[in-house]
Amino acid sequence: MSYDLHTLRGDVSGGVTAAAVSITPAATFGVVSGLGAASGIYGALAVGFFVGIFERSRPQMGSVSAVLAVAMAAVVATHAETPAEAFTVVILAGVIQLVLSLLRIGSYVTYTPYSVIAGFTSGIGVMMVLSLANSFLGEPVKITKPLNAIQKWPDALEALNASALIIGLVALAVALLWPKRLRRFLPAMVAALLVGTLLNIVWLSDVPTLEGIPRSLPDLQRPELSLGFLAGAVVPALTIALLSTVRGLLGALAVDAQTRTQLDPDKGLLGTGIGNVAAGLIGGLPGSPTFLSSILAWRMGARTPISPIVRSLTLLVLVLGLAPLLAYVPHAALAGILTVTGWQLIDWRFLARLRRVQREHLLIMLTTLGITIFVDLVTAVAVGLIVAGMIGARQFERLQLDSVISVPLLDQIFLHEHSAESYGISPYSARTGIVKLRGSFTVASSSKLIRTIGDDIVGHQVVILDFSETDHIDDSAALVIEQLIDTATENEVHCIVLALDGAPAATLTSLNALRRIPSEHLVGTLDEAQDITRRLLVDDPDRERPPPLAEPE
Repeated sequence: MSYDLHTLRGDVSGGVTAAAVSITPAATFGVVSGLGAASGIYGALAVGFFVGIFERSRPQMGSVSAVLAVAMAAVVATHAETPAEAFTVVILAGVIQLVLSLLRIGSYVTYTPYSVIAGFTSGIGVMMVLSLANSFLGEPVKITKPLNAIQKWPDALEALNASALIIGLVALAVALLWPKRLRRFLPAMVAALLVGTLLNIVWLSDVPTLEGIPRSLPDLQRPELSLGFLAGAVVPALTIALLSTVRGLLGALAVDAQTRTQLDPDKGLLGTGIGNVAAGLIGGLPGSPTFLSSILAWRMGARTPISPIVRSLTLLVLVLGLAPLLAYVPHAALAGILTVTGWQLIDWRFLARLRRVQREHLLIMLTTLGITIFVDLVTAVAVGLIVAGMIGARQFERLQLDSVISVPLLDQIFLHEHSAESYGISPYSARTGIVKLRGSFTVASSSKLIRTIGDDIVGHQVVILDFSETDHIDDSAALVIEQLIDTATENEVHCIVLALDGAPAATLTSLNALRRIPSEHLVGTLDEAQDITRRLLVDDPDRERPPPLAEPE
């Protein structure tokens, strides 16, 4: 598209508007993380800039979020003793995202089971709602484990700050009741913060407020690069990278649906990774592409990557110019806003269907939820993914084994013009079995594949392994098939391989899994398999045939 004054006007308008609605949440989430309001603003600035410049098809805004802020609070509490170590985790998370992008596997992160996502986001929501109760009573905003927060309730009630309680309740009411028709011009979160701040300025001034927002450019942080710390930082960094990637890709897909555009997920992840590395270097929180700011900028006329650049520059100007005013923002007002955010993070839609959810998915969700609440978010995500992988493998096992068909074949179907009686064979004799392997077979089903069809193979004299409907075989399943063939050979059972072709043939051949199958037993059609079976059972010259049955008188 040609760039003209009209396009520039839309980009500037969209960028300035996105910056105006981003500064308050960014500062708020910085407080939630325990690293200070400035860290949230610096993270929004760095991530937003690099997410924007790496996307060419449309403007894409990036910022920090409640989920990542609480995740960083967990990192600060359990994995980092200093801010430098916390920001090193952010840098390492960005590096992990860069690797995922360069390997072009970033979009696979969106395959994280929904039950895991529902579990940890709901756990974060519960943590926020219970922890923020203390901030309504006069304490600074801090997200802790629910049990720790509940234990502090008696002390907080004893030291109740009535002014903080009034400001918090008013901010909560504004956030909940702000008219929808006004939200297009002034988001409910910003309105609640403004009202709470005005109450602090003109009336209720004896409450904790934001502090430590500098009026200067951010300083470069020196990462902690000791091997001991980096070894322990890998797991929290992976968790941050996972959360950032999932939220970013899902947010970008939502924007795609609204704008009828299509982003490259790996390119988007590249911008997010660089943005998170930059955020860590300047003391900022990790972030990801965001839906709300991107849609708002689009509706204001933004159409090119110039808009995210304008947004980042405007955000920088705002923080440098408005730092003194942000010092009047009361923690109680932040508590009112964040309580609404935490409540919305709880996946009520999923929880309302608990009775109907499959037991496996319910187990994953409750496991992740419980560990998030009672242990920490990093452990919850790791354990949730492990449990989901194990349960998913079990489900794949059932699906794959259901695709295995093993049936006996009567000898008489191989005799053509002769009757079974003329060969001295019972009409009901079935010394041949056919095993049809349909669909895909992976490590999920390999352990039970032997038990499922092993007895059928040993119970016959000839077994036809039919691969005509096999789509995929991984290495584990291929080695199990080799083991089945070895078992058959040791029990003097002849194996015939039917219609093996394509990717399954390549896998079995590369592993030399068919080395004990005679080349003449590798056939392409069922007629060829029947001819070989007849020779093995009936026409074998070394076979001693019984005399024909006597004709009945």
